[in-house]
Amino acid sequence: MRDRGIYLLPNLFTTGALFAGFYAVVQAMNGRFEHAAVAIFIAMVLDGLDGRVARMTHTQSAFGAEYDSLSDMVSFGVAPALVIYVFALQGLGKIGWIAAFVYCAGAALRLARFNTQLDAATTDKRFFQGMPSPSAAALIAGFVWVMVEYGVDGHDVRWLAAAIALFGGLTMVSNFRYYSGKEINLRKSVPFFVILLVVLAFILVSTSPPEVLFGVFALYGLSGYGDALLRFVRRKKAAKIKTLLPDDEK
Repeated sequence: MRDRGIYLLPNLFTTGALFAGFYAVVQAMNGRFEHAAVAIFIAMVLDGLDGRVARMTHTQSAFGAEYDSLSDMVSFGVAPALVIYVFALQGLGKIGWIAAFVYCAGAALRLARFNTQLDAATTDKRFFQGMPSPSAAALIAGFVWVMVEYGVDGHDVRWLAAAIALFGGLTMVSNFRYYSGKEINLRKSVPFFVILLVVLAFILVSTSPPEVLFGVFALYGLSGYGDALLRFVRRKKAAKIKTLLPDDEK
């Protein structure tokens, strides 16, 4: 059961994530879309740290959980929706703001469902149900960042932007499984090659952050669909094998 007190350290990270989300909205309104995209990625990093810091320092609290959820709604729901709307979707009229709203509503529903499943004993902690909102936000931010990097005007890719916004919003409320990484224990010793892989990952991202980050989160977004397809094929094969077995072996 979470403590009802308020701890400073993890909530500092949450406040930082909230500020980054708000900053992204302000920068998008000023037409600085690269700054807005980077701010969303910073919010994602800070959001990943606050929970881990709370668990490692034993400073989890009911207040922190609620505060984190509200911060996530701003940083990964409202901010990405407004950023992509101002960047590309406003030229589509009603279709544009509807696509942005579908994303925003998907983030809200995703967070509400996640909060209700936190203490469920039957939930597999290895996987998320639906695409996590920070990853969906990173997909939106990565797309905007890549377009700005290559000098592509948002109006020229407005239909692609609408498709990505709809994809992110609907995937968040889907039942597809997404790897959570929660079983990774940062306090355990790891082989040397793991540290080497981490260093190589940082080098890869630093070579071209927009393309690499957008590619990573686009693949992660598609991984849920790939997993669902793979499990469907396996079930079909298992059912076919079962029908071919003699009755006494079924």
